[in-house]
Amino acid sequence: MHYDLIIRGGRCVFPWGEAEADIGVRNGKVASLSVGSADEADRVIDARGLHVLPGLIDAHVHLRDPGKPEVETLETGTRAAALGGIATVFDMPNTSPSVTDVTMIDWKRDHIRKTAHVDVGIYVGATRENTPDLAMLEQQPGVCAVKVFAGSSTGNLMIEDDAGLEAVMRSGHRRVAYHSEDEYRLQARKPMFHEGQPYETHSVWRDVECAFLGTRRIMALARKTNRPAHILHVSTAEELDYLADYRDISTVEVLVNHLTQVAPECYEKLGGLAVMNPPLRDRSHWEASWQAVRDGRVDVVSSDHAPHPLEAKKLPWPKCPAGLTGTQTIVPVMLDHVNAGRLSLSRLVDLMAAGPARVYGLQTKGRMAVGFDADFTLVDMKAEREITNDWIVTPAGWTPFDGTRVTGWPMATIVRGTVVMQDNEVSGGPTGEPAKFAP
Repeated sequence: MHYDLIIRGGRCVFPWGEAEADIGVRNGKVASLSVGSADEADRVIDARGLHVLPGLIDAHVHLRDPGKPEVETLETGTRAAALGGIATVFDMPNTSPSVTDVTMIDWKRDHIRKTAHVDVGIYVGATRENTPDLAMLEQQPGVCAVKVFAGSSTGNLMIEDDAGLEAVMRSGHRRVAYHSEDEYRLQARKPMFHEGQPYETHSVWRDVECAFLGTRRIMALARKTNRPAHILHVSTAEELDYLADYRDISTVEVLVNHLTQVAPECYEKLGGLAVMNPPLRDRSHWEASWQAVRDGRVDVVSSDHAPHPLEAKKLPWPKCPAGLTGTQTIVPVMLDHVNAGRLSLSRLVDLMAAGPARVYGLQTKGRMAVGFDADFTLVDMKAEREITNDWIVTPAGWTPFDGTRVTGWPMATIVRGTVVMQDNEVSGGPTGEPAKFAP
């Protein structure tokens, strides 16, 4: 039998366990998991010595397009994702202009087809003005979810009051994604601090109660309206314990940074390159995040890739903008955690493939099975590398993991049967498409 692509000899991570298998791809889909030795293909990849994962998903990125090409674009951001072993990204709406209406969704979808190297889901931002239209907007092709900034945003991309949040929840039916810091507490505490205080002050201002209060308010409204909620970048032990009682209505994202970097050491080492929202916290919250990963309370691990110019990140606190680069480095860092014994490779696949697909309704991605998209991330679990700034293709040009040595490295990224990255080189032109979601 003839295939477009055959991946031979790799150790494959299936939903039912690991096994060596030869995978056949035809017309962008998985056609066989048991290709015969005599079968042929237009292209054959020898995956002996590698693990073959379903194409990994970074469900939380800010690619800054349109608006800030000197920092990031869809082309450079998806190139970074491909180099890092990511086959699909979900792009946030806080661009300039913001993605809040059909016109901008259409523009984004067209721009993806022209420039993206991997597949892209589109968040639509909730505003007070577009709240009545959200039920329609969430049904547009390529839209992964409605995103609500309940704190920490600018312009009209923030809805911080209960009445506004409830109105959003009553418009539409798909799971809504939330930045859940409490804006009222943030503003009330702001006068307590002044410019030039240590960068660690960021975690004092945006304290545990700021995040926990925001999450409690959203859960109360989710129960009231029966609208499923996805709480993004959960960063506190208190939230993780609390959300365990809301599994029927909520899902949980934790960021790779909160699983990797610990305060106060990260602020002492990195300064403004450690400033993000919600903040990096102390070891007790790091330990709680890993416990939640181990016991299944976490559904998704993402990067919250949010680049800013290096010179801006070096400004004194609080003038330095919050946000870190991450989509190119999340897979190597998480593979290193696997090698350190903090989670299994199958649990990593659950958090970065099956989990995002389940939470967002991505029906033909997230697992290796016949009929699913032929998305694969091939990794060498024994490869030792050093993450460096000069590897980063995001125009901002830096990573908080510069100088970090890891064990485990992405060797190839395949999107719908097209090899977009192999051996640290992105090949060919843009082949990305808007991702497809259940209605």
